[in-house]
Amino acid sequence: MEGYAGYKAVAAPGKGVARSYCWARARRKLCEVHHSHRAMIAAEGLRRVAAMYAIEKQIRGEPPEFRLAERQTRTASLVEHLGVWLRKHRARISPKLRLGEKLAYIANHWDGLQAFLTDGRVEMVNNIVENTIRPLVLNRKNALFAGHDEGAAAWAGIASLVETAKMNEVDPHAYFKATLEAIARRTSGLENRRTPALGLYPTSS
Repeated sequence: MEGYAGYKAVAAPGKGVARSYCWARARRKLCEVHHSHRAMIAAEGLRRVAAMYAIEKQIRGEPPEFRLAERQTRTASLVEHLGVWLRKHRARISPKLRLGEKLAYIANHWDGLQAFLTDGRVEMVNNIVENTIRPLVLNRKNALFAGHDEGAAAWAGIASLVETAKMNEVDPHAYFKATLEAIARRTSGLENRRTPALGLYPTSS
């Protein structure tokens, strides 16, 4: 995830939710400084992150167990060395400087940036999620006309179902058609019976 403060409530202590931060955003902070000031320190940081990206590219699409093993064998040491590099330069650069601000951002999210090293299901970057929600973000002005809070909640639920269906290579129209037809027949199939048209078991609430 990104560093949006609103996520703190989601991962509050006791909720059993761990935050995983996106390396694309950390990389972007270094890019901003490098492009505007040609800072050699930022360039070095980008080279280090690029080495991690290269490993992720090689293991993309592999089972979580394989990705975890590769990350622990190949990537963990790169992240460790990057952490040493980060602490070294933070001690030398004023946090009031632009580069200092960017390094501070990375340091403040360091624990979450390492989450992908301990769980093979976690992506190093959340570009997949951002690409998935982009249509919803582009459409959010339309959501202002939901009418009331209940309508907005219903819209959000339907939008989530549509995108989840797409992620699982299921036709959203076919899913909703089969589901609504099952409800109309009063089969109670959403909890206990397989949906024949799709071969899916709807997730229980």
